[in-house]
Amino acid sequence: MAKAKTYYACTACGYETPRWVGRCPGCGAWNTLEENLAALPEKTSGGKIAANQRPGTGASPLLLKDIPEDSALRVPTGISELDRVLGGGIVEGGLILIGGDPGIGKSTLLLQACAHLAEDGKRVLYISGEESARQIRLRARRLEIGTDGLYVLAENALDAIEEKLRELQPDVAVIDSIQTMYRPEMASAPGSVSQIRESTSLLMRLCKETGTAMFLVGHVTKDGAIAGPRMLEHMVDVVLYFEGDRQQDYRLLRAVKNRFGSVNELGVFRMTGKGMQIVPNPSEELLSHRAKGASGCAVFCALEGSRPLLCDVQALTSQSFLNSPRRTVNGADGGRVAMLLAVLEKRAFQRSYNQDVYINVAGGLELSEPAADLALCAAVASSLKDQPIGADIAVMGEVGLAGEIRSVPQCERRISECARLGFTTVIIPRENAKRIKTPDGVRVIGADTVMQALSVLF
Repeated sequence: MAKAKTYYACTACGYETPRWVGRCPGCGAWNTLEENLAALPEKTSGGKIAANQRPGTGASPLLLKDIPEDSALRVPTGISELDRVLGGGIVEGGLILIGGDPGIGKSTLLLQACAHLAEDGKRVLYISGEESARQIRLRARRLEIGTDGLYVLAENALDAIEEKLRELQPDVAVIDSIQTMYRPEMASAPGSVSQIRESTSLLMRLCKETGTAMFLVGHVTKDGAIAGPRMLEHMVDVVLYFEGDRQQDYRLLRAVKNRFGSVNELGVFRMTGKGMQIVPNPSEELLSHRAKGASGCAVFCALEGSRPLLCDVQALTSQSFLNSPRRTVNGADGGRVAMLLAVLEKRAFQRSYNQDVYINVAGGLELSEPAADLALCAAVASSLKDQPIGADIAVMGEVGLAGEIRSVPQCERRISECARLGFTTVIIPRENAKRIKTPDGVRVIGADTVMQALSVLF
């Protein structure tokens, strides 16, 4: 009997090597190589080694203009926030990967979506490799799901799953989770790089051949990335990430890749005892607990994809008795906050070298766009001066190292969202103020520098 050979595969990028090395030659990551058993090649009756790859689809090439268009490709899930992130609904034959921390609500949201699809007459198959059918039934009872047409399968062998998928021919299928699936002919354990890669490849081929749209639930590492090879995100059509703290009610569903729609779309949910509930007006929800009349608070309108969101940017400064004052940032980039503190000290004479500075974006949002610079500067200056910013004032703008305020994209949409929630004064870059149409009842003030903006606020 032939001896099984071993190889080492990188868990970050999938690079394979016959011997172990400390640093992956493919991506440069340290201590990411795991040992795997290589599958033995099968031999035919004539003694020749059979190919492990399956034959292709045998499709013929078509002219682009001859390919028929179908305007009814998208299927709504019945959950408006999920449809928004997907770009309008599920696309036939699409492969969707959704990742997030354990217990954040991935399985709950997908089970609710499956129930809505089954109620609309779609044939849905929920495949779980982590829970038994009885456990899924108990969760469905808690979520008050009792619809007909929703099939459940507790299985993690891909050969058996492929047989059931071809037999049932569902419109939508859910694989929970891809890390628990395995192909029996491979010697490596479930969750290894080779198993995840081959399992996803098989499921992707099934999606394109049968037209079944499929959701893959993916576990994440301690760094927040999908566990397994990086190739996994390249193989699928859509990548969604669930964000949020399990200690809070809000959950944020963000699209980081979407072949059928725009990326960086954001869906806002609230976790309740009966499952995920959509938040129809997230701006109002995020500002509902805002402390009015307190110093160190500034309102900023972020743009997540095509959705404007008003958020409360908070700053707290206090005299430091340490050699190196603290800089604690939650919801923004720490390096950029340090740069803005230097700009405030050099260009606006706001001394923070002897102050502990704490930054927080309420509601669990992560501000990554430079347009939030002016709001961060305003919040810090408000705390340093111990003077509150007016409750009806919103600020936005990118701040440069010279203290200048640069223009921000889609400023009119941001101002309209501010006007909808009752804000009467908006401070923006002067370049934006020159070429926008101001809504009724809103006073728009253009500023060239941080010093000018602070003189208007205080």
